Amino acid sequence: MANNTPQPEVEISRNVLTDIAQATLEGIEGIEVAHASLNVGEVLRNQGNPRRPRALKVTREGQAVTVDVGLNIEFGRNLTGLAAQAQRAVSENVELMTGLKVKAVNVTVLDVTLPKGGHA
Repeated sequence: MANNTPQPEVEISRNVLTDIAQATLEGIEGIEVAHASLNVGEVLRNQGNPRRPRALKVTREGQAVTVDVGLNIEFGRNLTGLAAQAQRAVSENVELMTGLKVKAVNVTVLDVTLPKGGHA
């Protein structure tokens, strides 16, 4: 028997979108989401919170999403290749998991870091 009652629309919070982007980026070897720079007010507000904010911002306008992310990339890696991979992966995962359209994934390389192994 068919159910003709309309299904309620599920609201997707910005936190969920941010978590999807963060988890996607954590899966790419050679990059990490940078820590956000903090001003004095943010430092005082976050004293009880051990997790420092990340340089990752999701903006939603209706059914369209824009992601702005600051990345640290390991020394010796292909900057443009990893930035493009990050853009593609975030866009695909957000669209696949939410059904929303990703308008843009803006990547800024903020720092070049030493590889996790400790040598270049």
